[in-house]
Amino acid sequence: MPEMRFIVIWPNDVEEECYSPSLVIRDFFEEGRTYPLADFLARSRESLTIASDRVKARYGHACSLALGQLAAIEQRAKTFDAASAEVAVKRFIL
Repeated sequence: MPEMRFIVIWPNDVEEECYSPSLVIRDFFEEGRTYPLADFLARSRESLTIASDRVKARYGHACSLALGQLAAIEQRAKTFDAASAEVAVKRFIL
């Protein structure tokens, strides 16, 4: 199963490398695009859940790395004002 990483830039200009066990992440995000925080979270939840489900279908267990990445994204997002914060997807790394 092809995995990928994606670089995001949080509202405080901190770059973070994130992980997905599937290329499905590219169906939800575009390189160079900025998303309102709530939209970024919704897209992260859906894409990383799908990615984890794909691992489960293939190997019989959910992907703890994908679910851990989602938990980390959700935790960091709590530190920003959801009404005004935006997150940029800088690039994908295959």
